[in-house]
Amino acid sequence: MDIEELNVYQLSMDLGEDVWGIVSDWKYFEKDTVGKQLIKAADSIAANLSEGFGRYHYKEAKHFYYYSRGSLFETKTWITKAYNRKLITDIKYNKFRKEIKNISIKLNNFIKSVGKVSGNQVEEDDTDFLNYSDQTTE
Repeated sequence: MDIEELNVYQLSMDLGEDVWGIVSDWKYFEKDTVGKQLIKAADSIAANLSEGFGRYHYKEAKHFYYYSRGSLFETKTWITKAYNRKLITDIKYNKFRKEIKNISIKLNNFIKSVGKVSGNQVEEDDTDFLNYSDQTTE
């Protein structure tokens, strides 16, 4: 299995691109303060999933998945700061919060599954992780 097949990875990649699209339109000061932090946090979600996926032993891989979860919560904080500072609209804020909640559920389930099957492999019938079209959030 490739990392690109994991639903949680795909959703994390999409979140990073969505954040980039928003921040790229901000003024310099907003980009330099909140924007850089937000982009780094959002991009780290998928990046840490990738790094963990590339590790040989599941215990080592799991550490990176925990880092990914930390980056997800950091992203939530920066999204809230951006909203409080009137940098994103109510609609975007609610959209991001919904996406973060969805990723959080899937990431927690993924972390729980690691080590229950051999190596970093996820069972192929585990549609919660493999089926990218399944984007339910509740």
